[in-house]
Amino acid sequence: MLFFKLVGVSIRSQMQYPASFLMLAAAHFFSTFVDMVGVWVLFDRFNMVKGWTLFEVGLVYGVVQMGFALAEGFARGFDTFSQMVKYGDFDRVLLRPISPLFQMAVREVQVLRVGRFLQGLTILIWSASELSLSLFSFHMLVIVFSILGSACLFYGLFVIQATVSFWMIEALELMNVVTYGGLQMGQYPMSIYTKPFRLAFTLIIPLACVAYYPIATLLSHESLPFWLGLISPLAGMVFLFLACKLWHLGVRHYSSTGS
Repeated sequence: MLFFKLVGVSIRSQMQYPASFLMLAAAHFFSTFVDMVGVWVLFDRFNMVKGWTLFEVGLVYGVVQMGFALAEGFARGFDTFSQMVKYGDFDRVLLRPISPLFQMAVREVQVLRVGRFLQGLTILIWSASELSLSLFSFHMLVIVFSILGSACLFYGLFVIQATVSFWMIEALELMNVVTYGGLQMGQYPMSIYTKPFRLAFTLIIPLACVAYYPIATLLSHESLPFWLGLISPLAGMVFLFLACKLWHLGVRHYSSTGS
């Protein structure tokens, strides 16, 4: 497929300097542990938060970190899209006989984000081991589904960030509040937040649906119907679908810079 060929080209270009790649990936791996240290300090002081233990939160943390790493690694084209619009480079994209959405999706793949992915995976495996969850069980199948849902959700946020650039060139900081702020917020149980906040991140940006509710259902922390908690990561995939629809709307209303 063309997608995998173009992704392969992007990866091979970055692997031309393997030492640089390894150092950057290691830097991402260790720097992201700062977030987990913050979680550990909180639980070292209070032992439990709203009935959640450190290792139970570690499952949510791992899911969110791995999902975000996947999205961030494959969404670099959307993350820097505002500069393409600003300098008129998007005009060249429109001249090619391939979907602009597809071109942005394969424009650059950041392999170094594997550092964050491995960090989330480490915390996830450690937490699952402490909770006596088998890596080859129904629980892990739900967790993998949650990771995919999280990746779709964050990818959708990057697509929306790029789409907003059709109308607001300097919208990056505004969207970073939602994207990276959502990453930080999603590392903790939603039960610690106020009800309006929970509703916003359930019905508008369904971050709670892709990570919190599936894990909370497995661990019996929520009174949701079991089947609803298990399929809730689908909300992330629906969110990505709607984000792509919004992108197509933005493309139809795009006006060239004329440069």
